[in-house]
Amino acid sequence: MQTPERPDDMRELVTQIARALVDIADQVEVEANETAEHTVLRLRVAPSDIGKVIGKQGRTARSIRTILSAVSMKHRHRYTLDILEEHKLDAVSLGG
Repeated sequence: MQTPERPDDMRELVTQIARALVDIADQVEVEANETAEHTVLRLRVAPSDIGKVIGKQGRTARSIRTILSAVSMKHRHRYTLDILEEHKLDAVSLGG
C-alpha cells in the first residue's frame, strides 16, 4: 500500500543494509507484513550470517531499528524489524 506519506521502499532499504553486512547476499530476504498503522519487516539471512546482522550485543540490529524508528516518526507509520533464523524460523528478540 504505497502512499505519499508512507513509501513502499522500506523493505528495499532493509534489504540493501543487510546485503551490505552479510557474506551471502543472495540469501537475504525481507518480507513485509503490513496493516493500516504498522508494518513488520521480517529479515532472513543465511545461518552463517545471522551474527553479522545482529552484531555484538545486538548493536547492528539496534542501529537498523533506530533508522526504522526515525522513518516511523516522519511518516506516522510504525515499522518494526524481526530477524529470523533460517533453521528455526523464530524471531530473534532484541527488544525491538
